[in-house]
Amino acid sequence: METTPQLKIRSIEEFDYQGKTVILRVDINSPLDPDTKRIVNENRINMSLPTIAYLLEHGAKVAMIAHQGDTLDYQNLIPLKEHAEKLTEKLGVAVGYIDDVAGPAAQAAVKNLQPGQAVILGNLRYLCEEISTFEEAVKLTAPEMLNTYLIRNLAPLADYYVNDAFAAAHRNAPSMVAFQELLPSAAGFLFFNEVSALTKVLDSPERPAVFVLGGAKISDAYGMMQQVLSNGTADKILACGVTGIVMLMAKGYHFGQATEKFLKDRSLDAFLEPSKAYLREYGDKFVLPVDLACEQNGVRVEVELDRLPVDDALFPDIGQKTIALFKEQLGKAGTLFVNGPAGMYENPLFEDGTRETLKAIAGADGYSVIGGGDSVSATHKYVDPQQMNYICTAGGAMVRFLSGKKLPLIQAMENAYSRNEE
Repeated sequence: METTPQLKIRSIEEFDYQGKTVILRVDINSPLDPDTKRIVNENRINMSLPTIAYLLEHGAKVAMIAHQGDTLDYQNLIPLKEHAEKLTEKLGVAVGYIDDVAGPAAQAAVKNLQPGQAVILGNLRYLCEEISTFEEAVKLTAPEMLNTYLIRNLAPLADYYVNDAFAAAHRNAPSMVAFQELLPSAAGFLFFNEVSALTKVLDSPERPAVFVLGGAKISDAYGMMQQVLSNGTADKILACGVTGIVMLMAKGYHFGQATEKFLKDRSLDAFLEPSKAYLREYGDKFVLPVDLACEQNGVRVEVELDRLPVDDALFPDIGQKTIALFKEQLGKAGTLFVNGPAGMYENPLFEDGTRETLKAIAGADGYSVIGGGDSVSATHKYVDPQQMNYICTAGGAMVRFLSGKKLPLIQAMENAYSRNEE
C-alpha cells in the first residue's frame, strides 16, 4: 500500500467510496466577527475543499464532523450553519446542516444520505467529551473512548473514517483518535500537505533556515525553540513580539515597571530562565530587537535599547532599525518559517513590524511557511498569500510537530494502518 515517506498512514485515494458512508473529520474552525458572529476568514474552509470534493466525486455519502470554538474560546462556540452555506457555495454541491451532533436527528441524517451527498453535523464542542477541559481532566485512551456518545452513535453508521483535520492533531479527543479503533481510516489531502510542508522545515530545510518567532502566546515559541536549536534546524531565530522582550530581559535589559508587571501578571516571567539557558548555549543564533516601539501621547515612539527602562511604557512592536536587521536576514534565507506576528498589528500604530516582515518574506527567494492564527490573518491583510509557499492551517499542532512530539492524531492513524495490515 502507498504511504508517505515519513508516516505509515493510509491515503484517501486507497479506498473505494462508491455508495459507502464516510465520517469525515475536518477542521473548519474559523475566525468570527465578534459582533455579528459571521465568518471573517475562510482559509481553513478553502483548504478542506479538495478532500471533500474528492469523496463526493467518488460517490461517498459524506457525514462531516467539525468544531467551532471551545471552553477557552467560548465567544466562538456557535452552530456550523454558515460553514455549511460556505461549503455549498464553494463546492457547487448542496451541503446539508443539522444542529445535532450525534443524537437521533444526526443519525437519521447520516442514514438518509445518498451517494455524492454531504451533511455537516452539529458542533462537536457541544459534547463535553470533545472540549479541551474534558481532555485535560479525564485523559481517556482511544480504546476507552469507544463508549463515548459520539463514537457509540456514529461509528456503527459508517464504512470509513477520513481525517483531514491536522490543525487539531494535538487533540486527544474521540473525534480525532477513536474512530480509527473501529473503522478503516485514511488521511485527507490537507493532512498530507501540512505534514509535508512542516517536515521540509524540520528535517530538510534549505540553508540558512530562519525562524521568526513572535506574538503574545510565547509558550508556542518556547515549545519549539529547544528542538529546532538542538537539532540544528534553525540557523537564525528572529525573536520579536513578547518573545523578543523576554529574551532581551534575559540578556539583562530592564524595561520598566509597566512591562515587567505585564509579564509577571501573565506568568510570562517563567520564561526568563529558559531564555538565559538558550542565550548561553545558542547565543549566536538569535537576532534580537535593537529598538522597540511604544505609544506616548497617542503617537508611535521608537526607543533604542540604551534608552531603557521606560517605566510607564509597553512595547507592542519592533522599531525601524530592527525591521531593517530582520529584512537583511530574511532576504538571504533559504527557508523562512513564521509563527507569531512581530507586533500588535491590529493597532495601526504598531503594524509596521508585522507588515514589513511579511512583505520581506513574500519577496524572498527562500521556501516560506506561515503558521499560527495571527500570522495567517496578518499575511492575508498585508500581502498576497500566493506569494508564500505554504500557509499552515495549524497552530498548536504545528508547534508540537516542530517540537518533535508525537501528535495523538498521527499515532492513531499509524495504529489504524498497522491494525489493517495484520
